[in-house]
Amino acid sequence: MPGGGAVNPLNSPLEVGMRALVLLSESFPEPLDLAQLVYLDHAMLHSGDMNGPPSLHPSLPAGPGELAMKRQLIEQGLLVLLRAGLADVQATADGLVYRASEEGPGFVDILEAPYIGALRQRAQWAVQAHAGPRVDAREATQAITKRWAEELRGGLPLSGSDHE
Repeated sequence: MPGGGAVNPLNSPLEVGMRALVLLSESFPEPLDLAQLVYLDHAMLHSGDMNGPPSLHPSLPAGPGELAMKRQLIEQGLLVLLRAGLADVQATADGLVYRASEEGPGFVDILEAPYIGALRQRAQWAVQAHAGPRVDAREATQAITKRWAEELRGGLPLSGSDHE
């Protein structure tokens, strides 16, 4: 690694790519677009905040920043999957969609880490509860951001108040 720095596996393209592959494998053979992957990745990691199973990751005060960065991270993770032959991309009239390749679900099946098992459980829940034609991923993502903004506003003192 240039400069001798260590690789941080947390939210690296490889780790985010594996999360995307778990989601794509769960939705297989149905494709997902980037907006759906961003939303479902959030739902999978923060399922407890969305009336699902306990969250895998804690809620952080920087939540809106996390969601904003997620799109770029997932794009990088998808490139890893495409290069490895674990996912395919297709151009449609609505834009690009991604699906697990024929090898993708089999690859996920051989992964044995407890975290992957927990991801698979959350992915199954997220795809069943938050994917499909009845869910607009962009609107759902905006609703999350709006909720965070309201929570942030609720925790701030009013301007001009005498809070010390």
